Amino acid sequence: MHGIEDPRLYQKLGEKIDNLYVRAPWNETWHSLLKELYTPEEADVVVKMPYTLSTLERISRVSQIEKTRLQGILEKLCAKGLIIDLWNEELGRYFYMSNPIAIGIFEFTMMRSDKNLPMKKWARLFHEYFGWVHAANFSNHEQVSALRVIPIEESVEERYRTEFFDYEKATSLIEDAGKLAIGVCSCRNEKLHDEKKECDAPLDTCSFLGIGAEYAIRNKFAREVTKSEMLDNLARSREYDLVFCAVNTRKKPMAICHCCKCCCNFLGGLNRYGYVNSVVTSTFVSRIDDDLCTGCGKCVNACPVHAVELHPVNDAKNKKKKKARLLNELCVGCGVCAAKCATAAIRMVPRTDRVLHPESIFEVIVLSSLERGTMQNQIFDNPQSITHQYMRNFVGAFLRLPPVRKALISDTFRSIFLRGAKVTAQLQGKGWMLDI
Repeated sequence: MHGIEDPRLYQKLGEKIDNLYVRAPWNETWHSLLKELYTPEEADVVVKMPYTLSTLERISRVSQIEKTRLQGILEKLCAKGLIIDLWNEELGRYFYMSNPIAIGIFEFTMMRSDKNLPMKKWARLFHEYFGWVHAANFSNHEQVSALRVIPIEESVEERYRTEFFDYEKATSLIEDAGKLAIGVCSCRNEKLHDEKKECDAPLDTCSFLGIGAEYAIRNKFAREVTKSEMLDNLARSREYDLVFCAVNTRKKPMAICHCCKCCCNFLGGLNRYGYVNSVVTSTFVSRIDDDLCTGCGKCVNACPVHAVELHPVNDAKNKKKKKARLLNELCVGCGVCAAKCATAAIRMVPRTDRVLHPESIFEVIVLSSLERGTMQNQIFDNPQSITHQYMRNFVGAFLRLPPVRKALISDTFRSIFLRGAKVTAQLQGKGWMLDI
């Protein structure tokens, strides 16, 4: 960056990222991380660029940074995983947007492979910071998370297979993805560098699909693989009792995480802090057949969220006899317990409660922004415009009113708002974003 550095630059950067669709509250740990990850020049660009996906030309116009210089900075930010670049084939150009803390900054930072990077320091800082991220995003019963659980396919009870849609089947997602890539699990890599990794699960498991794979390969976060290699990766993760969590979209999810209960930061939101929506459940839940349960306890040890317990049963012949009991409110519907059960006493059945799985990344951003009070930044996305700043303040104050906040969580309001947002996107020439 030319000239004298703004003394508030990194605080402005923190405010900008906090006002995306995943909150990132300010504290000194976050301040330290931002200074570690962004050069002043890069921080200045992210502060000035629009909140939403934008072309090089628009970012240059908004930020008043010359295009050739700006393109070089954007490419460096992409290589660090701090912004995302998505190629639009029809328009023949890239669109850029700042990554949120998760999924984004954390994951791609911990996937970087340069041996000279201070990964140990970064891992310690991220570990210190994630409790703040969970509290900022799930303390008010928010329903939208970046990840959704997908069940082990064989664990679903046979008679309910017709209700088992392709978007919840890992094999179907892989089959339909096109390009595929595998990278390092950011959570296990973080725990490894911070000397907190307790499991023996492998690091090279993170599965990128479609445009997610294109981004990861282009920016060297993952290696391209064949469909056969990806399916082998899936099978290996099952042997380690890992939970499959896809990016929370029904249409074209960009990645599948292979999560362990000791390292995963999303499962950690539930396990360590009690935020039950830190990862969205599948549409299935475990059901235990008492007649088939032997009380072996394998399901208890395998469950990634401590949703299964052993309880004594009234058996005069064997007073020590126990049976597995499910804590329905904690079950995420992963099927790991069912896969471990030798007697098939546990099967996955449809949930009675409705589960919110957004259709696309567009819907994830809209719904997350509504829940977290940042929707105004998606509508009036130019941080350099005084008019947009005024409208952000006005709309933001309206959305924070208690009656409005209460209405925001209703299914009816969400549906109406989503329809309006889609129409607006199409009128603005951004209809292609609805399919991401």
